[in-house]
Amino acid sequence: MLELDHIAVSGASLDEARAYVEEALGVPMQMGGAHAVFGTHNALLALEGGLYLEAIAIDPNAPRPERARWFDLDRFAGRARLSNWICRSADLPAALAEIDAPLGAPVDLVRGQYQWQMAVPESGILPFDNCAPALLSWQSETQPAAALTPRGVRLTRLTVVHPQAQELKQVLGHRLSDNRIVFETGPAKIWAEFDTPHGVRSLSK
Repeated sequence: MLELDHIAVSGASLDEARAYVEEALGVPMQMGGAHAVFGTHNALLALEGGLYLEAIAIDPNAPRPERARWFDLDRFAGRARLSNWICRSADLPAALAEIDAPLGAPVDLVRGQYQWQMAVPESGILPFDNCAPALLSWQSETQPAAALTPRGVRLTRLTVVHPQAQELKQVLGHRLSDNRIVFETGPAKIWAEFDTPHGVRSLSK
């Protein structure tokens, strides 16, 4: 089975991605850290229910990685925006074998006390124009969501829009059952709605 783990907002810089989230939701983010394998860094926001939101961008102080960066960041341009959703699996190789989509091969990753594997395509580009979820498997006892300060923000709806949305839904099939995740047919984009201390707020692609 797959469970929603977190969602990601990408930006041309981490300051831009973080500012977009903080302005849109009205709450502060916390600094995360660097990902040496992909030359990126992030900031984090706790969401209720064990989820979190990640603002991510290329780290200008990191050397260029030997492979394409995840989340298609090598081609990123324009304003900061909601770019990806990430699901976790207890058995990542099994999930990848069962899902009929090129979600990539597992990559071993470490950031401080956190260890995990994430499936990343060689191109860095996820199927369905980056509207397919990235898959990961946590290998450390602690996970980022548990260490973040609660801000009273709750994800209520994640809408995945794509011309082949129903095909994507079928590819994921019974492995993903979450009433917050909705698939709609239309031009490729992802948008999320939240309950916040300031009322209903949203992020979009």
